[in-house]
Amino acid sequence: MQPTQSSFGDTATSIVVFDIDGVLRDVSQSYRRAIADTVEYFTQNAYRPSLEEIDRLKSEGIWNNDWEASAELVCRYGEAQGKSREQIQLNFPELIDFFQSRYRGDNDQQWNGYITQEPVLVTGEYFQNLLQAQIPWGFFSGAMRAEAEYLLQKHVGIAHPILIAMEDAPGKPDPRGLFLVCQQLQQRYNFTNHPPVIYVGDTVGDMYVVQQARRQDSSREWIGVGVLPPHAQTDTENRHRYTEKLQQAGAAVVLEQVLDLTPDAIEKLIADNDAKSANQNHI
Repeated sequence: MQPTQSSFGDTATSIVVFDIDGVLRDVSQSYRRAIADTVEYFTQNAYRPSLEEIDRLKSEGIWNNDWEASAELVCRYGEAQGKSREQIQLNFPELIDFFQSRYRGDNDQQWNGYITQEPVLVTGEYFQNLLQAQIPWGFFSGAMRAEAEYLLQKHVGIAHPILIAMEDAPGKPDPRGLFLVCQQLQQRYNFTNHPPVIYVGDTVGDMYVVQQARRQDSSREWIGVGVLPPHAQTDTENRHRYTEKLQQAGAAVVLEQVLDLTPDAIEKLIADNDAKSANQNHI
């Protein structure tokens, strides 16, 4: 599937920008597993963080980069054993290499790591339906470009996605990557109005991106939509806890799957946001 290169004029009703990991693909047994493997290796098999512990770190909102998250967990474990960070002497390039050997695998020409086993949570038809409703879309992800394109091109069938990845912008919660996606969408589809922007993510850091976007650009509405990653839906308590964290970070709504964000749901979300803003202004 290739995005239609038609001109929207001023008819774009909204822009939707998607995070990728945890939203479009299940990374609980890939990225999250690679984090756990890496921490275990660099603590000499003394500590392997659970998914819940990784989630707690991610909920701090500043550990979107999984290499840095792995390093932080190693350092925190060392500190709990009475060591200073200087004493731990973590070799970050070596950590990155180890992480990538688990996630991509040991063959750079033909990946054979955890990335090849990720369940896909979306379809190409879903994105085509958004375009037909005059809703342009793009992607802002903390994943490396090649790893994001592996999903979008190979598994979803999007030939030329508008994508801002790790190499293209500062890490989240800095909103500059989100701004770049919006600019590129306006150029591709030739619309000159400033429709509301919905950013769809699965972490607190994603919702913080929206908060920062509001502070830096008041020319349009910015709306955060949370999606529960599959590993957060294992039981009612876990689902409730994860939902609450996303809401506290500013999510206007939290969905169980990205496919629930239909054109009708987007229209209602924007109407509800407009009504909320009108009430606040009236008060």
